[in-house]
Amino acid sequence: MKGKFNEGLAAVSYESPLGALLIMADDKAVRGIKFPGDKYPAGNDDAEILRLCIKELDEWFGGTRKDFTVPFDPGGTEFMQKVWRNVCSIPYGQTRTYGEIARKLGDIKLSRAVGLANGNNPIPIIIPCHRVVGQDGNLTGYGGGLWRKEWLLHHEARFSGKMELFH
Repeated sequence: MKGKFNEGLAAVSYESPLGALLIMADDKAVRGIKFPGDKYPAGNDDAEILRLCIKELDEWFGGTRKDFTVPFDPGGTEFMQKVWRNVCSIPYGQTRTYGEIARKLGDIKLSRAVGLANGNNPIPIIIPCHRVVGQDGNLTGYGGGLWRKEWLLHHEARFSGKMELFH
C-alpha cells in the first residue's frame, strides 16, 4: 500500500518478518514507522526516501546492514531527541538499561523519563529502542509488543555473534 498519511507525508506498507510495517516520510526524512494493528489510511503517493528506507530495512532484516543511513526526523521535544540520539549510539547487538542512558544524560533520576521518551519513539528499528532493557536485564515494554522486541534482539544477536543480549 502506498498513500498520503497526513500532513504531506507519503506512506508505504513494507512486508517485514514482524508483519506489515507502515513507513511514513516526507521528501527529506523518514518520520515514522508503525507496527501492524496501528490505524492508517490508504491513498497513492510515493517518495524517494521511502525507497531508500525499504532498501536499508531489507538489508537490516537480511543481516547485512547494522546501521541506517536513511535520513530520519522523529520530531519530539529536545529531551526526547537527546534520548533517541543516545539510543542510536547503542551498538548493534548490544543493549543498555534506562538507567545507563539516564546516567549518560547526567542524572540517574531521569530513568523514568528516558523510558517515557523511549516508549514514544515514532521510528522503531531505525531508532533502536528495542536495545533498551530493564535494570535487571529483562525485557520491558515495547510499542510493537514484547515478542517483537525479543525477535529484534535475537535477530541482532544472530548477526552480531552475540549469544545472549538479555536475561
